Amino acid sequence: MSKNNEKTNVCRLLDGKKINYSEHCYPPEEAISAIEVAAFLQEPPQRVYKTLVTVGKSGRYYVFVIPGPSELDLKKAASAVGEKSVSMLKSKELLPLTGYIHGGCSPIGMKKFFPTVLDVSASRLPTIYLSAGKRGHQISLSPDELKKIIPFQFFPLTRELSED
Repeated sequence: MSKNNEKTNVCRLLDGKKINYSEHCYPPEEAISAIEVAAFLQEPPQRVYKTLVTVGKSGRYYVFVIPGPSELDLKKAASAVGEKSVSMLKSKELLPLTGYIHGGCSPIGMKKFFPTVLDVSASRLPTIYLSAGKRGHQISLSPDELKKIIPFQFFPLTRELSED
């Protein structure tokens, strides 16, 4: 689906490990949120995952990957990694820490690997969409294929949204 021959670092890493994935592009200036990306990809928003980086009370960093329309439950996230609490990383700290900008952060290929947790919903899907490390670029792959390049655990991470 990629009309663009430009490979991202994520795609090069996946190619190097012979990971089975598909690459997808969208106009980066028109799709900011994961829900907007899903619309361009013509996929249900629950299949497009966003990558969130947090810092624990201990000072350690953690990566959480959740469905686009969902919110990270910080208490569940802290429980998943054995921390008393976690908080979202400040936007200005994202690039120096991970090598990625907001809107183009992938759990694959960060400057340094951080413990990674995927929302348990991903375990029930044949493929999920993740950022390919650059705005306008997504990859789709199965959780099994993702496990071949980064270690992660599944855990319920999202806040239950009320109907109020």
